[in-house]
Amino acid sequence: MKRSHLLTQTLGYTPGLHDWKKELISGLISYFSVVYIVMVNAAILSDAGMPLQAAMVGTLLTSIAGCLLMAFLGKSPIIVVPGMGINAFFTYTLVHSMKLSWQEALAVITVAGVLFAIVAFTSLYKTISEAIPHNLQHAISVGIGLFLTFIGLQKSGIVIAHQTTFVTIGHFSDPSVITACVTLLLALVLFVRKVKGDLLISILVGTGLAYVLGAMHPSAIKIEGKPLEQYGQLFGHLSFSSIGSIAFWIAVFLLLLIIVFENIGLIGAQTRMIERPETFKGSLRALSLSNIFAGIFGSSPTVAAAETTAGIAAGGRTGMSTLFTALLFGATFFFIPLLTYIPDSAIAPVLIIIGSLMVQNLKDMNFTDFTEAFPAFLLMVMIPFTYSIVDGMAFGFIAYPVAKLAAGRGREVRPVMYVITSLFVANFILHAFM
Repeated sequence: MKRSHLLTQTLGYTPGLHDWKKELISGLISYFSVVYIVMVNAAILSDAGMPLQAAMVGTLLTSIAGCLLMAFLGKSPIIVVPGMGINAFFTYTLVHSMKLSWQEALAVITVAGVLFAIVAFTSLYKTISEAIPHNLQHAISVGIGLFLTFIGLQKSGIVIAHQTTFVTIGHFSDPSVITACVTLLLALVLFVRKVKGDLLISILVGTGLAYVLGAMHPSAIKIEGKPLEQYGQLFGHLSFSSIGSIAFWIAVFLLLLIIVFENIGLIGAQTRMIERPETFKGSLRALSLSNIFAGIFGSSPTVAAAETTAGIAAGGRTGMSTLFTALLFGATFFFIPLLTYIPDSAIAPVLIIIGSLMVQNLKDMNFTDFTEAFPAFLLMVMIPFTYSIVDGMAFGFIAYPVAKLAAGRGREVRPVMYVITSLFVANFILHAFM
């Protein structure tokens, strides 16, 4: 009894104040709300060159470690998983645009995780957060949302390349496009009706439809080795060979900005929802440590999952809920071979839905002041148009102080912001002579 009581106290659970049945139900609902990330994240990481099944194992291990840290250190029901949007930054910016290998990109994650921990365990997170204008912080989320949507449209075949206009509408006679469109409509209906596990259900239905319509054939799927054996190619394969390069540290700095901004906002909102603001610091610290493990386990950076709100709505208030979700993630290992059969046409609609959710940050932005609005607008559109989160951020961060100085309001720009702008300018100059 004493050990049981000690465990519940460690998780922030107080008998009489919290219903353990609600905590377990909350953990179950959170799991089904967010388990789609195993398939979707692995699919994006495989575009960076990682073995698909190994990426699934890495995603699961990272999620388990993150949830356990949140349960015991954060003592809150916040679910920690690799983040949508940041995984796109990992694959399409760090690897494709900045030409880092995925092994070097994993090293970037771990170094950024260590710096994030330093920020989280001190008061630096307040200094950084206050230095970056709110419009630009929200614009980063909106831009990444548009980028994810574009990637989803590409993967689904709804949008294809065109020699003259660069992009055009796809071929609706293609079974993959039909599958993606039907799955998108289903995901929309389920999401609007707030069906539990909406995105997971749409992926499973879309997968079945893909095989019925002939968009995918079981014989075309090649499973190379067992998941855990394949994972040996991924675990601990960080490469610090480019740690002396400017590109490596620019990547670290940009990733640090993204994970700090996004998680401060998410954790702040979620701890307010459970009416336990005292858990904010512990939750932020747990999240920062989970990013160190993400690089080691072979996954993209972690965030406080937005889907946590589903578990909170079900009554989750403590780390007991998160602990149960971690156990369910552990059971998912047995289903990894089956997840390999899920096609892009079933995953792409989820990217589009998630993208639309991220774009909702527009409502919190100030468009009445042009010196605030234009840099944010430039940042938002340049992320998808350049197919690079780094380059898109650069346009916005450079335009901001220029607009303020032109208006004679240079004092409104914090010194830290001028330093960040200088780094972006240096990055462009560096690439011009490479």
